[in-house]
Amino acid sequence: MQSTVAAAVQAAAWSGHDTRLVVAAVLGIVVVVVTVSWAKLNPFIALLLGSAVLGLVAGLSVQDIVASFSIGLGDADGTAGGAGKTFADVGILVALGAVLGRFLADSGGASEIVDRIVAKVPGRGLPWALAGAAALVGLPLFFEIGLVLIVPIVLLVAKRTGRPVLALGIPALAGLSVLHGFVPPHPGPLVAIAQLNADLGRTLGFGLLLAIPTVIIAGPLLAPLVSRFGPQDASHLPTSGGDLGGAEEGTRRPSLAATLAVVLLPVVLMLARAVAEIVSSKGNAVHDLLFALGTPLVALLLGAIAAILLLGLGVGMDRHRIGSTIDASLPPIASTLLIIAAGGGFKQVLVDAKVGELVGQQAAALSLSPLILGWLVAVLIRVATGSATVATITAAGIVAPLAGDLSANHLALLALAIGAGSLFFSHVNDVGFWLVKQFFGLTVGQTLKSWSVMETVISVVGLLGVLLLSTVA
Repeated sequence: MQSTVAAAVQAAAWSGHDTRLVVAAVLGIVVVVVTVSWAKLNPFIALLLGSAVLGLVAGLSVQDIVASFSIGLGDADGTAGGAGKTFADVGILVALGAVLGRFLADSGGASEIVDRIVAKVPGRGLPWALAGAAALVGLPLFFEIGLVLIVPIVLLVAKRTGRPVLALGIPALAGLSVLHGFVPPHPGPLVAIAQLNADLGRTLGFGLLLAIPTVIIAGPLLAPLVSRFGPQDASHLPTSGGDLGGAEEGTRRPSLAATLAVVLLPVVLMLARAVAEIVSSKGNAVHDLLFALGTPLVALLLGAIAAILLLGLGVGMDRHRIGSTIDASLPPIASTLLIIAAGGGFKQVLVDAKVGELVGQQAAALSLSPLILGWLVAVLIRVATGSATVATITAAGIVAPLAGDLSANHLALLALAIGAGSLFFSHVNDVGFWLVKQFFGLTVGQTLKSWSVMETVISVVGLLGVLLLSTVA
């Protein structure tokens, strides 16, 4: 007992250098927050500037800051990080996910999922059906694209049934948001997994398990409580969500079976790999096959190929249209990829300046759970910047030193805790806030009372689910 207390006191011992590191971290984060929220600069530039300030105040030379940001100062001993490794780990996966998602949108496959589910469900079950349909669509699609696809269906159903707009809209938004924050191949979860060296298959499995009750609570169960804050009549709202919601001219819609096969293929492959790692060992033929096919890069590449075959050629697209669909999928994610890379550099400067190590020592001395710490840091950055991706990157960098002693299951849960924190209380500095306000015809106050409350519920329920899973995993 005495040795434990002594170790805690030693870990908690404070020096002038520790104060300097804390000041450096705070100033670096403040630069990111101010340049994103006040100066309205792209987070890519904000993270570059924040990394420079952090490194200089912490005492790193300019050369070390550049090296740390790019590849990490530990490159010689095989612990390279920084922008380069983060982009290599995450960027290609995000790009493949974007290709798959674009085919799902342009072929009309996403609309097929929603239409078929909604058409077969009676009135009382519509909120549940829309939550489920949005979650399925949300597996491969970025939130903004999924929103454009889902909103016209929600408004149309609201007009036909006379239901309050948010009674149907909140379940659909919950399905999209939860999948975006918890499940790969979305950028946030992928970044957290890469920064923490967590296992993608385990994180995916836990994320899907956690997503089910979270969508239910923040969607169909919450909707009756907040629907009174939105329009009760959808007749004045336009149902056109843009040009991403249906098949292009000259093509037919894919079947529901083909669409589901494309959506679920990479998910099934990655889950199969995780199961194979748990129940069998390397050298077994089945294990090695599932391990190879479930490698994230391979799984998403196979998913993209399946999308080309089933949602491209399968619905009558010619080679030129397939090529143009792939080309159109990549420019919209350019900014996201740059932010991810810059976030990896910012994280590595935190690590190389020993800020993360300091936080880890103090957290251990205070017996603060890494899961709660990761969630809290992500919450603070999310509320300050409005960016879920920046919140995920920063929180993962700060708690990464605590991850070394965690089991594979708890590493996956830490990534999910950070993802949950990154969704907390979306407000006026978040692009998603304004998209929801515009599409559903809400005032700022109504959006705060509905969308912002829903995001907070998702975040809190997500954390509680992670803590519950941590007791049995």
